Amino acid sequence: MKPLQILLANAAKSDHKIALSEGSDPRVIEAAIMARKQKVARIVLVGNAAEICCKLAAAGGGALDGIEIHDPTDTPLAEQMAGIYLELRKHKGATSEAAAAAVQNPHVFAALLVRMGLADGTVGGAATPTAEIVRTAIQIIGTAPNARLVSSFFLMLFCKDHHETKGAHIFADAGLVIEPNAREMAEIACASASSLKQLVGDTPRVAMLSFSTRGSASHVKVTKVVEATQLVREMAPDMIVDGEIQFDAAFVPDVAKSKSPDSPLAGAANVFIFPNLESGNIAYKVAQRIGGAVAIGPILQGLAKPANDLSRGCTAEDILHIIAVTTAQAGQLRSHSKDQACH
Repeated sequence: MKPLQILLANAAKSDHKIALSEGSDPRVIEAAIMARKQKVARIVLVGNAAEICCKLAAAGGGALDGIEIHDPTDTPLAEQMAGIYLELRKHKGATSEAAAAAVQNPHVFAALLVRMGLADGTVGGAATPTAEIVRTAIQIIGTAPNARLVSSFFLMLFCKDHHETKGAHIFADAGLVIEPNAREMAEIACASASSLKQLVGDTPRVAMLSFSTRGSASHVKVTKVVEATQLVREMAPDMIVDGEIQFDAAFVPDVAKSKSPDSPLAGAANVFIFPNLESGNIAYKVAQRIGGAVAIGPILQGLAKPANDLSRGCTAEDILHIIAVTTAQAGQLRSHSKDQACH
């Protein structure tokens, strides 16, 4: 099976509930209908109830089971949610009035559903900047107990006929951490390796990317990657990892033979850790727009419970894929916390 089919099939085996914080967006409604028809997840559409009901009915989803509508401005949960929000944010000077107003924000409302256990994960960002989605997730859902950093990745699927190397790959961080230091780069590598295994079951083979391969160039930016690679080896001695290494030496076996013949990756890396957000973001867009790869993300890692962002240029199908990823993260959360790639 192709990686995307595996992801959707695994999601269909669960019964998780995912809150979509932009419930009146036509793309979100279409994705919710697809998710229910494929049994990928139960859905909560968050937003103006009247507007959502009308659009849902017009799209042919009004009679579907497993789709709930929650209106943050008219909910019996308002008082309880405001109390939770106030407790979480009072150290920042939040007042009762501010808390009552905050829970009417659909992104805050969706995150509170997850924190309260009324949803297993949340997805937003189809019409909202990444910064707001991530900030809300960190403030309301919080970070995982063993996570030092919240980062992101794109699940890149190479499944077309012209792709010589097929399968699932991770590009990280391509959406959130702008300029990670060596320690942060190592943390991103460990989290991304766990995410690949969690989502598609493949053994991670991690490339710590640079413009240099094994000392072919000397620069402070190369040194950072060398240090990050050593930290990964200390944190996860059993992980297959190499760096500093150029993308071609990590991805193309023939190039690997000439540039890094003793690399444990042997040109078969499937987790690519970029030295900064600039390079990672550019690379995933090139792979998607020119290379024809399916890019799912940005997917967040390091949170206590799943919350994921959407590109503002996303399609309904893109949203469906993120729902499936969020479902998979929710299903693996408990075992994942007990079996981290890095200790």
